[in-house]
Amino acid sequence: MRKLRRLALAGRPVRLRFTALYGALFLLSGVGLLAITNLVSLGSRINSPVATPPGEQLTLGAAQELIGRLQSRLSEIQALQARQLLIGSAVALAVMAVVSVVLGRIVAGRVLRPLRTITATTRRISADNLHERLAAPGPADEVKDLADTIDGLLERLEGSFAAQRRFVANASHELRTPLATMRASLDVAVAKPEPVPAQTLALADRIRAELDQVDRLLEGFLMLARTQHGALSDRARLSLGHVVSAALVARAADITAKHLTVHDGDVHDDAWTQGSRTLLTRMADNVIDNAITHNHDGGWIRLTTTADGASALLVVETSGQVLDQEQVARLAQPFQRLGTDRTGSGDGSGLGLSIVAAIAAAHGGDLDLRARPEGGLRVAVSLPLAPARAGVAA
Repeated sequence: MRKLRRLALAGRPVRLRFTALYGALFLLSGVGLLAITNLVSLGSRINSPVATPPGEQLTLGAAQELIGRLQSRLSEIQALQARQLLIGSAVALAVMAVVSVVLGRIVAGRVLRPLRTITATTRRISADNLHERLAAPGPADEVKDLADTIDGLLERLEGSFAAQRRFVANASHELRTPLATMRASLDVAVAKPEPVPAQTLALADRIRAELDQVDRLLEGFLMLARTQHGALSDRARLSLGHVVSAALVARAADITAKHLTVHDGDVHDDAWTQGSRTLLTRMADNVIDNAITHNHDGGWIRLTTTADGASALLVVETSGQVLDQEQVARLAQPFQRLGTDRTGSGDGSGLGLSIVAAIAAAHGGDLDLRARPEGGLRVAVSLPLAPARAGVAA
């Protein structure tokens, strides 16, 4: 029972606990004040002498009768005063209880106000605005120490994020040079005048394919680092319908090669958004590439672009086998793939949908991945909606 009571108390808000504590203190102070007042009043009643009324000399019997009446009258007055004092004490105690709770809540709110400010500011800071600091004013107390500690943590996190992004970008750039050298050397070796054995040609083609895969992987690293860095330099208003249509036209040959049926009747021009043209185009390309690559021959792709409330929505659904939702939810993370169980091939670097998620987050949107109950995948990208008139004018 004691353990359950402790857990229940720990689950209450801090302000409620402070209110109960301060209210109890104020109430105990009021009870003590009333108790002292009653004790002093009782002592004065007990020790007060009974005065003999002045007047003529009375007989013994008349004097005793008068004294009896006076004592009876005095007892009635004392009882009346006791009742009045008791009623007044009860009313004062009730008023003091209400005042104690109100004062306790006010004092608790004043004490917790800096903590609420720190909590709200910390919740607002994310990976995109780690440069912000709490910078809590006030004297050097416990709250100030807490704010300074959080500022130091944010500074270290900002440095760590920046170092990580620089490392990915620099490593990707540096690795491009040896890859280009290897590809050039391979082309020179294959292009020699003397006959090249068929086995060597097959090996060269395989190495070239692997180099292309590494090149795409590095390009994905660069895009992911740029997206997470938040560098939206070429901002513009554009229609998701136009972007998706352009991506479909560019991949018409791949769609035909896999005999895919594309249902794009719900692609409209009313889904306008604002952001980096390069990144949003890459986002649409990755979504379409994912729908083509991870689809079986003779399958289908259904595309929808629409304006839903304050969001521009892009939905791409594909055919395929029934997938596990827990595994699908992890596809937005880098290097997460469903493997050959999904498409029968191991193509892809595992960065496509993670780049889509990063681009959507950089634009204030999100990515939702769902396994269709009938089989296949549903990819939904939600972005902030831009005014259509401004987009058309642009």
